[in-house]
Amino acid sequence: MGKTTVRLLLVQVFLLITVFLGGAAMDKKLTAEQAMKNITWFHHDSFMIELAGKTVYIDPFKINSSKPADFILVTHEHYDHCSPEDIKKIMKKDTVIICPVQAAEKLKGFNVKVIKSPESVMAGEIKIEAVPAYNTNKKFHPKKDGKVGYILNYGGVRIYHMGDTDYIEEMNNLGKVSIALVPVSGTYVMNAKEAAEAVEIVKPEIAVPMHYGLIVGNENDGEEFKKYVKNKAIKVIVLKEGGSYAE
Repeated sequence: MGKTTVRLLLVQVFLLITVFLGGAAMDKKLTAEQAMKNITWFHHDSFMIELAGKTVYIDPFKINSSKPADFILVTHEHYDHCSPEDIKKIMKKDTVIICPVQAAEKLKGFNVKVIKSPESVMAGEIKIEAVPAYNTNKKFHPKKDGKVGYILNYGGVRIYHMGDTDYIEEMNNLGKVSIALVPVSGTYVMNAKEAAEAVEIVKPEIAVPMHYGLIVGNENDGEEFKKYVKNKAIKVIVLKEGGSYAE
């Protein structure tokens, strides 16, 4: 085989590898609308998100799902966010729980990875970023406690679960947010109007109200939040409890 033939074969192999890898990279690219179809809201702050072949739960509480979790993210230690009983429903042998240290104290005996802001950890191919979540004019979630929200980053989409929080200055520096899961009930977190003001700062492509209708707030808070969001570039999607998004 001549040198020219070898060179041509090498070029062909290189092009095939490039096309293959390029196709794989394209397969990983998602839009916010596509990612929304993989998000289920149970109620309160409880979600199941399916990305990159992984099933991720956030703050499972009084859930009606038995689908095993690959990863469980807990924002803080309060009973309606850190529920060992619900975690047991969706645990499998290799499930990893990611949570702040106070929540880890309630989850001894589980496979726990402690995290704090601004740390990040990989959940398979999904980058999980811990971000601050705290109250500014309430006593329930003080900044010093280190409670968190999470950003799930995969396929060019960043999904921001705010946790139990008010509008905080750190929201100004989060970078691109594709989907924001936003507490709107008031009392322990932002009310609908305050949440809309926070969303105007964060500027996600899609905003989904949460933290209402179960323990605090009422079933109309999601629609109230939607009315307050004036930026037409932000699509507000009000999910039904136990439901996912379909266009």
